[in-house]
Amino acid sequence: MGSPNQRATPPGRHILFTVDVEEFDTAVEFGHNIPLSEQVAVSTRGLRLLAERFDAVEARTTLFTTANYALHEPELVWQLAGKHEIASHGYFHTTFEPADLLTSRLALEKLLNRPVTGFRRARMGFVDPNDVEQAGYQYNSSLHPTWLPGRYNHWGEPRHPFREAGVWQIPASVTPTLRLPLFWLSLKNFPFAYYKQLCRQTLQADGFLNLYVHPWEFTDLSGYEKIPAYVRRHSREELLDRVEALLRYLKPQGEFSTMHEFANSLS
Repeated sequence: MGSPNQRATPPGRHILFTVDVEEFDTAVEFGHNIPLSEQVAVSTRGLRLLAERFDAVEARTTLFTTANYALHEPELVWQLAGKHEIASHGYFHTTFEPADLLTSRLALEKLLNRPVTGFRRARMGFVDPNDVEQAGYQYNSSLHPTWLPGRYNHWGEPRHPFREAGVWQIPASVTPTLRLPLFWLSLKNFPFAYYKQLCRQTLQADGFLNLYVHPWEFTDLSGYEKIPAYVRRHSREELLDRVEALLRYLKPQGEFSTMHEFANSLS
């Protein structure tokens, strides 16, 4: 990966609230046998509800979508692209091949008739920066610089944006000292007042805040009993209210930016 010496300091304070838009294969991962049509439908329900909250707060976001999802919901993705940035989350969520970098970008660009400049791999997996550059991306937001047991240990990786192989690497936000992750599971499971405070402190210290959630979190997950409670916790309206409250709390302290705009500010 990169070196902290390559760190870029963004001007101002940028709030990057991002959404990983994908097939709801989390249910499959935990043992539910549901068809693709249900996986897409669950994510669509959550995405529509989440987009309403973005409108209420006038928050502009980046939606990292799989090409597979976008091709199943082209009208919705096209509609959301009028307000938010659409970036690539690979072709499928369950599998990844280096060739998916290019094929997903081209599929999204054909659908939207506009450039797609950003990428995030599913489950924040590693992707070769040279492959990202060759596929024509400006930035990659697949690095989560913390330790998640059973997933990855990126404790020693940079917390701030850095340039690598001609591509801006924009890590997901973790707290400055302890590197506590501020991702979707923290939003669900940390005491909310504490979580808001950590987000504010990180934004002030770093000049940017890069958070991410998934649309399926905002639906009724009670029927998927094999999914652990810590994943199903605070779903539906309770989590939607929590996100809207967070965005209203952060709004006076920075500017909502798309990831593309943020990457341009680093150049």
